[in-house]
Amino acid sequence: MILHCVFLRLKASLPAEEKAALFGALVALRGTISGIVEIQHGPNVSPEGLSGGFRDGFIVTFENADARDAYLVHPEHVAVGDRLVAACDGGLAGLMVFDFET
Repeated sequence: MILHCVFLRLKASLPAEEKAALFGALVALRGTISGIVEIQHGPNVSPEGLSGGFRDGFIVTFENADARDAYLVHPEHVAVGDRLVAACDGGLAGLMVFDFET
C-alpha cells in the first residue's frame, strides 16, 4: 500500500463552507478513481508546535504505486488538486506531499 500524505497551509480567508467543499470533492474521488482504499482528512492536532504552519491535511491510501500513479494524472484529481493549490497560501508553496509504502 501507498500512503499519500498531503499537508496544507490553507488561506486564512478561506470560508469554512469552501474548505468543507474542497475536502468533500477530495473524498468523492474514492468513488471515481479505482485503487483508492481510503481517504482521511482533518486539522493538525499535534501539541508539539512543529507543523511549520501546515494546519490541515489529508491521507489517501492506495492499493499500490500503480493506483497512486493513475490517480496523479486522473482528470478529476487534477481538477481537485488545482482547487486545493488555489486555496493554499502561496499556491504550491502552501502544500507539502509525502508518500511512503506500508
